[in-house]
Order: sequence, then structure tokens, then C-alpha cells
Amino acid sequence: MFIKPLSKYNKTTKERYSLYQLCESFRLDGRVRQRVIIGLGKLEELNVDQRFELCNRLEDMLRGITPLPLEPADRKVEKVALHFYKKIIEKRRYDVTKKGIDWQIVDVESVKNKEVREVGAEWLCQQAYNQLNISEFLRHSGWPEEKVNLAATHIISRTVYPASELKTSRYIKENSALCELTGYDKNKLTKDKLYGISKDLYSVKDSLEKYLSKKTNELFDLDDKIILYDLTNTYYEGRMQSSKIAKYGRSKEKRKDAKLVVLAVVINREGFLKYSNIFRGNISDSDTLETIINSLNQNTSFVERKPVVVMDAGIATDVNLKMLRSKSYNYVCVSRSKLKDYRADTDKEPVVIYDKKQQPIELMRVSPLKQQQKKDNQEDQDNDTYLWVKSMTKALKENSMNGLLSQRFEEGIQSINEGIHRKGGTKKLDKVNQRLGRLKEKYPSVHRYYDVIITDDGKGTATSIHCSHKTGIDADKKAGVYFLRTTLDEKNEKNLWMIYNIIREIEYTFRVLKTDLDLRPIYHKTDEASMAHLHLGLLAYWLVSTVRYQLKQKGYNAQWNEIVRIMNTQKAVTTTMKNINDQTIVIRQCTQPEQKAREIYGLLNYKYVPFYRKKSVVVPGRIFKNNTS
Repeated sequence: MFIKPLSKYNKTTKERYSLYQLCESFRLDGRVRQRVIIGLGKLEELNVDQRFELCNRLEDMLRGITPLPLEPADRKVEKVALHFYKKIIEKRRYDVTKKGIDWQIVDVESVKNKEVREVGAEWLCQQAYNQLNISEFLRHSGWPEEKVNLAATHIISRTVYPASELKTSRYIKENSALCELTGYDKNKLTKDKLYGISKDLYSVKDSLEKYLSKKTNELFDLDDKIILYDLTNTYYEGRMQSSKIAKYGRSKEKRKDAKLVVLAVVINREGFLKYSNIFRGNISDSDTLETIINSLNQNTSFVERKPVVVMDAGIATDVNLKMLRSKSYNYVCVSRSKLKDYRADTDKEPVVIYDKKQQPIELMRVSPLKQQQKKDNQEDQDNDTYLWVKSMTKALKENSMNGLLSQRFEEGIQSINEGIHRKGGTKKLDKVNQRLGRLKEKYPSVHRYYDVIITDDGKGTATSIHCSHKTGIDADKKAGVYFLRTTLDEKNEKNLWMIYNIIREIEYTFRVLKTDLDLRPIYHKTDEASMAHLHLGLLAYWLVSTVRYQLKQKGYNAQWNEIVRIMNTQKAVTTTMKNINDQTIVIRQCTQPEQKAREIYGLLNYKYVPFYRKKSVVVPGRIFKNNTS
């Protein structure tokens, strides 16, 4: 059922208004048709969300579903729903008697519940999956219906229960009602079929990614004016000796003992993926950008309309920035090095804004002096705009780190000094210098604030070593300061900082992929299986971002694992009982969603339950005596 608006015009008052009707769709002769159950009038007392709630409530009443305990905000909807329900009964516009009431005399002692399965999170993701219309894309690609249903089953299961293919098959068979939603026969489900469908989905990665990028733009009216680019890596639990992509590199999880693979993603400011690629584990972050930009030009509509590229300092090398300028891309990034000589406008005070924790952030536009001095001789002119940023939160963190590192550096100097005076310790001058060099290499951010003096006896033997803070240098004054660099001609410092701050969105993306969707670590033993595993996680993230974006638009912010926890309170359960005729009545139905789950469904305009009730009656079999004559 749905509420349909009708636009009306009053010629006398020259006023436009809407009337609403409760309608029901049905299929006749292979065509979808509609019929009006009852007119609802203007519904001026209800807002958009309440009208949607009214439709669901009327449908529940007509199907005989008991109402949940109402919150104060829902009582207005319940009052209106009860009013129109009575009118429908009076006018006999719906066959409530047959569909709403089914009296049975049952033996209460025979009532049993069994086959309790998770259905809430699965139903939420199923509706997001249907919004993206992935099944239709796969059908157009020539996939048979059984394979399409298996793909939906695997993607949704990855979203709500990320695990290995073996554990996933057990979960779907023993804990979830997912196959009842997707239509795939769970008795046919095996871990090998899940492995196979992952590889099949990876075979259409580029076309599917392009389709989903376009679909979300059309669905939510997005323009992709800003894109975010970053990389992360994940490690393997295994040797991967014959792998071409698993390499030792700089692990973000500090797993120096494990081989890595790098995942590069491009997302828009709303959190939807635009493009992804997989690189070998030892590739430098800065070496990937040109490959991604060229792929974007080929696989998206960015050829004519160039978006603003937002990236972190690790990718923003001079070579990459020059490449972006040559391809007419604007960018916003953190300068890889702090400007030492710059000029600020002395007539203006720094712009002060506040972060989510109400900590101050100072912003000020500056001009590098080196740029002015080399302006006449520089071939590739740097006309970028620089923004001086000082964050109190960042300053507190850096001061804390500097204090700890300074303490450890001083303890290292003290250890070298004790070795000089200890019998059998390191006393040779060149060996002492080697120890000092290793210590400076270990603490590169703090040793430059110290004067280190080594005294010797003139014969190549050190007699002492001590360090002292350099005069006139205060590390705390520079703490929390960084510089943004951009080609945008943005006059408002706050707007410029807000554009860069969108990069927090990609940090959340990686957190969801690695933690909530379990991309880390990788247990697969081949490159093909590994890439299919990563791609499956990205497909699951499409469902996460679809749900999360719509909730954020309504002011609802929650972590994905918290949303799954809330939705898992809704179950599918089979109830059996015996009636007075000794017949076994079997009812399969979904529990009504709890208040928090109902709120999520309502914000998304999703249906509350995938099916209302499936009933069957089993007649007792007759027992015949064996004829021994």
C-alpha cells in the first residue's frame, strides 16, 4: 500500500494544494495496476514522515497486526489511522473480515517457537540493495536468476556478518533468514559457491563500479564536485610466496612481518565510492595518483567536468601536483613541508572556527616568500594559495608526543654516557658517534631541538657526552601548525578549510572497510581470491554508504556496527500449535521491530517487515492396522 498525492487548483482562491489517497497495487494480466482504497483529504495535520507512518499503520491494521506501544509523537498518527480504518470498514473498501480475523481453538500447551532467525539487518540491507538495483544490472549482464540471487545473498551477508566463506555459509543456514529474502535455496549453499560468486562479481568490477557510481548520483541527485583520494593497506596471514601483489612494505597496522596489498579508493564528499584499484604492497602512496586519475577519466564523466581532488600530504608530492595542474584538476591538500618563510596580511586577524569538540582552530592566508623571489625565473610557476592552520587539539597531541620523545631521547643520551664511564662499555669515539647517529635516526622529530656535545681525550676515546636544549627554539610554539595548499581561488578561509576537512569521510570509509566489513587481515592464498575478497568488501560498503547517507540527511548518525546491532533485534520465527481438530497450524512470521529499529525504517522510508505471515495447516495422518490375515 502507498499514499498517493493528487495536485489540485482552486480557481477562486488561485491556490494549489494536494489531496491524498490510500492506494493498493496489484497485478492483472501481467500488468501492474492500482486501486484507491479511500481518500484521505489534505492531511494538513501530518508532516511527510507522519504520512509515511500513517500508510504503514493502516496497512498493519488491515492485515490484523497488533500495534506497538506508542510514543507521544506517534499518537497523532494512530488517531488519524484509527479514524480512516473505521471508514474503510464502514464503506467495505477492504476485505478485513477474511484477511484480518482467523479464529482457532488451540491447545496452549502445544504452542512452540522454532527456527528463530536474524532478519532485521538483512531486510534493511536487502532494501538498500534493491534501491541500487544491482540484481537488474546482473540480469542485463546475462547472469541467470539463480546466480543473481546467490550474488545478492553473498553481498548482503558480507554487510551484516563479515566472515570467511565457510563461516558465512554456516551463518546463512543456521542463523539467518537471508535466503527467504533473496530467493536462493539455502540447501544448495556451500562455501565453494560463495568463493565462485565472489570471483564472478570481480570479473564485472569496472562496469559494476561505473553503474553504481552513476546510479547513486541519479538516486540522490549528487554532482561529484569534490572527490577524495587516499590509500590503505591490509596484511596477509600466510606466506604468499607466488603472489605478484603481496609484498613487504610499510604497514599501517605495524605488521612488518606480513606481506601487504594496497587498496586505493576515490570517494565523493557524500561517502560514495567512485573508483577503486588494487596495487602491490610495496608501492609508494605518491606513485599511484596518476594511474587513478587516468582511470577516472576513462571510467567516469570527469573528462569534461573536472572535480576538486582532496588528498593527504603523503600523496601531494610536487610531481603529482604538477601532473594534476597539467590535466586541469584543482586540488586541496596539506603541504608536505611547513613553510619557513612566508608573509601574512598584517591588517587581518586570523579567522577562528571551532571543531566538534569546541576546540579553536585559527586560519590565515599566507604567501611563501620563496615563491615571490623565484617568480621571474621559475618555469613551472607555483600560483597555489596557502592557508596557515593552527589546531589546539593537534597542538595538545603533538606537545604530548614531543614530551615523550624528548624524554626517551634524553634517556638515550644518558645511556650512551653511562656506557662511556662503565667498564667494558663503548668508549671509542667513532663507536660513540655511531650510537648517537642511530639515536638521532630513531627520534628525528626532537633531536634538532638539542645541542649534543661529545668530549674526548684527543686519542680517539670519548670521555663524556651530554645534551642541552637549544636556546631560542621552542617546539611548543610550532605545535599544531600545518599549511593547506590549493589551486582554488577561494577567498573565504573557512570554506577552504571545510573543503579539506571532508577528507575525514575517507577515514571513516577505511575504518568501516577494515573493521566493520572485516577486510583485515586476508586469509586467501591466491591473488585472484584476494582481489575478489577486497571487491566483495567494497560492494558491501555500497550498501553501508547508501543506508548511512540517507540517515545522515535526516540527522541520524550512528556507527554501522551499532545499526546492525539495533536491527538484529527483529527476528523471523516459526510458531506451531495444535487446534481442536488435532491439526497442526504452522505460522512463519517476522517479529514487529523495536522502537529504535522502527525509527531507522521510518527515516529510510523502508518497509518494516519483509513478509507478514505465512500459514499452513497440517492434517493428522490416519493410522491403519496391518492386515495380518
